[in-house]
Amino acid sequence: MTHRLGSWSPPDDAATALAARGVHAGHPGVPDVLDCVSASIGTGVRTAVLGANGSGKTTLLRVLSGAHRPREGHVVTGGEVLRHDRAGLRAHRQRVQLVAQDPDDQLFSADVRADVSYGPTNLGLPADEIGRRVDEALALLAVTDLAERPVHHLSFGQRKRVAIAGALAMRPAVLLLDEPTAGLDPAGVDEMLAALATLEAHGTTVVLSTHDVDLAWAWADEVLLVADHVVHQGSLVDALTDEPLLAAARLHLPWPVALLRRLGIALDPLDPPRTVEQVAARLAGSASPVAAPDPGARPIRA
Repeated sequence: MTHRLGSWSPPDDAATALAARGVHAGHPGVPDVLDCVSASIGTGVRTAVLGANGSGKTTLLRVLSGAHRPREGHVVTGGEVLRHDRAGLRAHRQRVQLVAQDPDDQLFSADVRADVSYGPTNLGLPADEIGRRVDEALALLAVTDLAERPVHHLSFGQRKRVAIAGALAMRPAVLLLDEPTAGLDPAGVDEMLAALATLEAHGTTVVLSTHDVDLAWAWADEVLLVADHVVHQGSLVDALTDEPLLAAARLHLPWPVALLRRLGIALDPLDPPRTVEQVAARLAGSASPVAAPDPGARPIRA
C-alpha cells in the first residue's frame, strides 16, 4: 500500500508523468519486495526514491521503467497503461528511460559516440536525426570532448555521465536514475546535480534513488520512501521530518532538520533551509533560545 503523509495529495492525471498502480513485485525467492504499491511522479517534479540498501528502490525503478514486470498491478505513463509486449515496451522506453547504478551495466560500445547512439539507432531513425540527438545529449552532459574516447578509458564519473547521455538521446519525458551519485567524490556529485538541472531545464522529469537523506533534502520536491515492502509518498518536509517513518526505513533526519531541532528552533515547512548558507541565515535571524546540546545524541552529519 501507499501511506499518504500530511496534506500531500498525488498530482492529477493531467500533471502525472509516470505512475504505479497496485503493484506487487518481487524476485525468485523474494516474492514480496513491493506489496500493493501505488505512487505518482508529477511532471517536472523532482522526486527522490529513498530507502536503505536492499529496500526495493531498484525494483521500483525497474517496474516503472518496464524492465521488471510486476506480478500484479500496472504502470501508467502518458495516460496509457504499459503493455509488456514488444510494441508496448518499445513505446514506453521512448518515454521513460532508466540509468543503472553501475554505468558498466549499460556501456558496451567501443567509444562514447557509438554507445550514446545505440538507442536512437535501434529506433530506426535517419542518420542525421541520430547525429543531432547524440550531439545534443553529449553537450547537455558536458562530455562532447569525450565523444571519440574509448569507454574503458573514462573515469567512473565520466562513465556515469555517458550512461545518462545514452538515455537522454532517446529524448525521454522521464529519466529514472538509480543511485546516480554513488561512488562519486563531492565535486563529481556537484557536477552530476548540475547536469540534472540542465536536463530539467530542457523538459525532462528526473527521478533519482538514493539512501543519502541529506542529498534528497537538498535536491527533491517530493519523496517516495521505501520501507517494509511499502512505498510512503509525501512532500519533502512531511516525509523527511517524520522520525518514526525514517527509522522504519533505517534512515536519519536530514542534518538541517536535526540541527534546528537540537537547538530548539522551529522549522518553517513553507521555506525549509536546504543548504549550509540557508541554515546559517536561519540561525542568525532566530530569536529562539538555544537549547543545551544533548551529550548522548547521535552526531549530526553535515
